[in-house]
Amino acid sequence: MSGASPSSVQISSAYGQLAAVLGEGAVLGPGSDLSAYEDPYAFGSSAGFRCSGAVLPKSVEEVRAVLAVANRHGIPLWTVSTGRNLGYGGAAPRVNGAIVLDMQRMNRILEVDEEHGYALLEPGVRFLDLYGYLRERRLKLWMSAPSLGWGSVVGNALERGIGYTPHGDHAAQICGLEVVLANGDVVRTGMGALPGANTWQIYKGGYGPSLDGLFLQSNFGIVTKLGLWLMPQPGGLTSCVAHFQRESDLEAAIDVLASLRRRQIIQSNAQMGNVVREVAHRYPRSRWYDGPDAMPDEVIEKIRQDLGLGWWWTLRFGLYGDEELLDARFRIVQRAFSSIPGAEITGQKHLASGPDGLYACEVEGPAGRLAGVPGFFALNALKFRGDDCGHLDFSPILASSGREAVRVYEFVKARAREHGIDYLAGFTASERHLTHVFPILYEKRDAEQTSNAAALLDTLIKELGKQGIGEYRAHLAFMDLIGDQYSFNMHALRRLHEALKDALDPNGILSPGKQGIWPAASRRQRAGTR
Repeated sequence: MSGASPSSVQISSAYGQLAAVLGEGAVLGPGSDLSAYEDPYAFGSSAGFRCSGAVLPKSVEEVRAVLAVANRHGIPLWTVSTGRNLGYGGAAPRVNGAIVLDMQRMNRILEVDEEHGYALLEPGVRFLDLYGYLRERRLKLWMSAPSLGWGSVVGNALERGIGYTPHGDHAAQICGLEVVLANGDVVRTGMGALPGANTWQIYKGGYGPSLDGLFLQSNFGIVTKLGLWLMPQPGGLTSCVAHFQRESDLEAAIDVLASLRRRQIIQSNAQMGNVVREVAHRYPRSRWYDGPDAMPDEVIEKIRQDLGLGWWWTLRFGLYGDEELLDARFRIVQRAFSSIPGAEITGQKHLASGPDGLYACEVEGPAGRLAGVPGFFALNALKFRGDDCGHLDFSPILASSGREAVRVYEFVKARAREHGIDYLAGFTASERHLTHVFPILYEKRDAEQTSNAAALLDTLIKELGKQGIGEYRAHLAFMDLIGDQYSFNMHALRRLHEALKDALDPNGILSPGKQGIWPAASRRQRAGTR
């Protein structure tokens, strides 16, 4: 594949052949409505990431047919599961003129094994679909869902997405993949390579090197099936909310939380947010402030007074198990957070109504996400800055240390204020690290706000990267920038990625540029990115 976009002759010929093998209804060529494959929050240079069309296969054989056409014509494909990766580019491709390989019609739940606690899924299965399947059949299993439930279970796991049950590290629940390589070869990893094995979704290792991780956030193949471990439903859940009065409580709160997570007293990802983040999900900013700059401290204080908020930080998490375990864990958590003056913690118990354990559908309201119930509450924040709000996500990984959290918090807060952006600070605590999730909100119709949002993200990535703090996930426009920061030993990791890319995809047709991994013929494109 050349570094340039495909020619009109190549595109026309390719679409004709694709329509012949897939059928007209599965091919959206030039002239079709392709708005679903644009970044809904496009800004500056990212507005140029446009596809020439899309194909929607329904089977592995159709995926292989698409690959044959793409290889023949040297046309890049950009693979999406359902294209809901909002804040990171949506379904738009990194390379102009690419064909989006949209996997949403491959949406079968192939198997759910209640005894061993796993599902085998195709890429088009949404969190809403899997939840509905488990609920309708009264299966004694819980899934885990991210903040928005409309996306692909497979796509989210492959992008290392997170949820809020004890299975909230979605990538860690992967057990066995089916992958179509660029040449059309179909590979099953782990025990899936052994014909007749019934342990494909039970044992991760298989025989020889473990390869599942090669296909996370990569462009080395197209995942067509994914095994995912599910959680046996517990006897009960205590949904907990903790409040901390002062902005300066962040360090102590994170240190206590980190200890509780490492000791597995708190079993799920715990999410902590500042008062601006909490308010943004419930009220429009204009209720208190309509200036073009970031809300001043006095405005934030007025919001707290108007709403009667006696706290600055809110922490949400779940405790799981039989009632005796819930009570014991809650006492330990209360005792731990009592070391922070003024800290308040409340818990609501949700107990099983029968001997089979607590069904996720029995957990109602906001606590539902702690039981893996898909929701859409996070969308509320998109009304905070205006009726047509866009967002970019800044998602660096930090050590689970209060001192580290404060250092990053103060740095990001200052940079956000310099760029006129309100700081919706959030920290998601796993057992050993924090993911600092900052949705950078801006009014899409305001050119200055849009430019400031992109400039802020650029600044944060560059400046924190110099301090050894890197993002785990990236918007299309920043993939190369972030990839460049992982530079140990003269970019040895990138050279390894490129060697794998060239071996597995010599024509460079699979998602070129994803995560900064380019095929040989188009690596010069890096020079033209941010």
